[in-house]
Amino acid sequence: MPSKRNIYRCAVETNQNGKYCVRIQARFGRHDWTLGAYFLASTFNRAMKRLEETLQQLQQSEEKLWFWCRDRSDDPELAAEMLKEMGLELDRRSEFPRKAATISVAPDRPVPVFLLAPVRRVLTESLATPRAAAVASD
Repeated sequence: MPSKRNIYRCAVETNQNGKYCVRIQARFGRHDWTLGAYFLASTFNRAMKRLEETLQQLQQSEEKLWFWCRDRSDDPELAAEMLKEMGLELDRRSEFPRKAATISVAPDRPVPVFLLAPVRRVLTESLATPRAAAVASD
């Protein structure tokens, strides 16, 4: 039996332009389905603020996303269109970074702010690791 909790895996990477790409893999427990999304931010602090807002939006929109993107639609582009309205892009990549933070929340509940502090720490560490390796190899 699937968990009735929503589980969000969050990862951050920097792209070639120096922007932060925040990836979210949302596993919605009520209907047992997964949705991948991402957004870009110019600074790490903006990325973390936007991540908090995005998690709240996904929590609030779970039923609508499931209904229109999974249950009632034969159009795979509908999910992308709905995410665009939220300022997100559909993440079609199958692999997810190993260094990711996870948040588990009951459906229909806001994401508690205190859960975001450990997420921020894990994501900060995930960015520091490649830089340290690059400096060590120079």
